[in-house]
Amino acid sequence: MKNLRAAAVTAPLALLLAITAAAGTLKCPPDSAKVGPTCVDKYEASVWQIPPTSTALIKRVQIGRATLADLTGSGAVQLGCTGTPYNHTPYPARFPADGNWTPVFGSIPPSPGVYAASIPGVLPTACTTWFQAEEACALSGKRLLTNQEWQRAAAGTPDPGSTPGALDCNTNSSGPSNTGDRTNCASSWGVLDMIGNVDEWAADWVPRSTDCPGWGSFSDDFMCLSGASTTDGPGALVRGGLWLGRSAAGVFAVFGGGLPSFSVGDIGFRCAR
Repeated sequence: MKNLRAAAVTAPLALLLAITAAAGTLKCPPDSAKVGPTCVDKYEASVWQIPPTSTALIKRVQIGRATLADLTGSGAVQLGCTGTPYNHTPYPARFPADGNWTPVFGSIPPSPGVYAASIPGVLPTACTTWFQAEEACALSGKRLLTNQEWQRAAAGTPDPGSTPGALDCNTNSSGPSNTGDRTNCASSWGVLDMIGNVDEWAADWVPRSTDCPGWGSFSDDFMCLSGASTTDGPGALVRGGLWLGRSAAGVFAVFGGGLPSFSVGDIGFRCAR
């Protein structure tokens, strides 16, 4: 019995120490920042259709070393509102059996070939469903951030609070900025544009929130989650606010009213490893 008690105490402690040690030795690729035990992309994702023959470029994207010059010089095409539109059939009318929401144009049968890059100097890709965002991250060796990871990575980003015209982050303009242009819109970890620019899909789903009453009282950021007036079906979380969010954008801004199959011009995403 004594040995069992000792094991019950030491096993969790050993696991905690192992996780702490792993976080301490974590080396992140150049396109990401170390945020605790996670490598979070520095920039909002731009999604690119890359020819299957460009194996070296695909590898550079997957190891976090691709540049804009690499992509444009190899014939890659940016997808989304800011590039060639996605060609997808909305869920649930025809959910693709292979889970491939991002067909390559002209390929029969469709082939993925669609990757999420974290690079400066481009408009972030929007008009993506949650499924497409998840897939683009996965093909690039990454994943969507959990809600908790997103919150941690955003810590320290200059929040407009009650000042709609704050200039640090893109929260009071007519459209998105190129990734990395707002150099002062950086978190304590060095992650850029966590507030404003485009909303960002998070990995988490919640009961879909509807009839949201408005702004939360905490930090003046817009908050719409289950617990709003009504809920209906699944909703995927989006975080941070967008370019015209003004003071409603912020590190605590969260919206749970979008179906995972929904796409719109102000929702993009960010990946992590």
